[in-house]
Amino acid sequence: MLDPKLVRTDLEAMAERLRVRGFELDTGAISTLEERRKSVQVETEALQAERNAKSKGIGKAKAAGEDIAPLLAEVGDLGERLDALKEELTEVQDALDEILWSIPNVPDPSVPPGASDEDNLEIRRWGAPTPFDFEAKDHVDLGTPSAALDFDNAAKLSGARFVVMRGEVARLHRALIQFMLDVHTEENGYVEINVPFMVGPDALRGTGQLPKFEEDLFKVGGERELYLIPTAEVPVTNIARDAIAEAHAIPYKYVCHSPCFRAEAGSYGRDTRGMIRQHQFEKVELVQLVPAGESEAAHEALTGHAELILQKLGLPYRVVNLCGGDLGFSAVKTYDLEVWLPGQQQYREISSCSNFGDFQARRMQARWRNPETGKPELLHTLNGSGLAIGRTLVAVIENYQTAEGNVRVPQALQGYLGGMAEIRLAG
Repeated sequence: MLDPKLVRTDLEAMAERLRVRGFELDTGAISTLEERRKSVQVETEALQAERNAKSKGIGKAKAAGEDIAPLLAEVGDLGERLDALKEELTEVQDALDEILWSIPNVPDPSVPPGASDEDNLEIRRWGAPTPFDFEAKDHVDLGTPSAALDFDNAAKLSGARFVVMRGEVARLHRALIQFMLDVHTEENGYVEINVPFMVGPDALRGTGQLPKFEEDLFKVGGERELYLIPTAEVPVTNIARDAIAEAHAIPYKYVCHSPCFRAEAGSYGRDTRGMIRQHQFEKVELVQLVPAGESEAAHEALTGHAELILQKLGLPYRVVNLCGGDLGFSAVKTYDLEVWLPGQQQYREISSCSNFGDFQARRMQARWRNPETGKPELLHTLNGSGLAIGRTLVAVIENYQTAEGNVRVPQALQGYLGGMAEIRLAG
């Protein structure tokens, strides 16, 4: 949520910056509501002062033996008018809040303009596309003949966009999770955390999934209003909701493995083949909450932590700065890591690393106490996939495939697989 004070004082500048992400702010509606709010507020305060004065007059008149009935009637009438004004003020404020909750975050000045992912700005590359002296296959063609990747039975169980993994591929999937958690806790300084996989609506409002993106969520039936998490970002970040952290406790640096559940309501027809876009997948998520002045440096560091996983696995990738039109609702700035997939002959997103500024923290009231002032201040929140497990599995299978249709195990993972050097998929 944007700072209401900035919306009031810098409305046109904010509207101009939001156009970078293709969002047209209704400045007219906001200005009209804000003027009405001010007017009602002034009128309310004036009536309150008048009622207070007349209430004091009642006491004096009563002490003097005067008839107080007219004064009581006047005070009663003022009270009714005040109640009506307070109700109107609440309605105006609710209307303003509804608009504020629907406005995306203001992009950082370093975010390039653009309408889609075609306008994202490449920052750097690591490694070169994997060369083969044979025609590379994609993960579907490599994994389905042996049923190591079984999409047919997954469809029988749950419908489209699910997979059943078997044998050594399932074991490789599990090894990737453990490997990532180990690197992030032992080398990158994160604290591992395990959280619920269902959350209430307040948690989703706090990180920006509600109210705008409800169609992408899976709601759980029953007496309680719960949703399956679309990412561990939601429960992990909300741990700081409605709390004030002391300076010695921050920054928070959490790493969390969890399943993720997404309806993918806006992506029907896209990536229908294989494991690239599924309703259920797993991620190792990185979350940081830091003081305002540290979020830019934390963003660069967090992105580097996600990159380290790709480097250790020897997977070629590139880093892109998302343009305004491709930026997520809550993000100030996002770097996407895109891994090379030989089966598609293109780079595909495997991690989004975002700085949200105080946007989520304001919605959650996640704060820390600044020891220099003794006052609470909003934290800045950041997160990124470190990495998406399914897409990493796809990248390993495709980049380490052999001419025979098997998969070599990256050196970094062999210890997690009992020293196994190759996964046999070919018959």
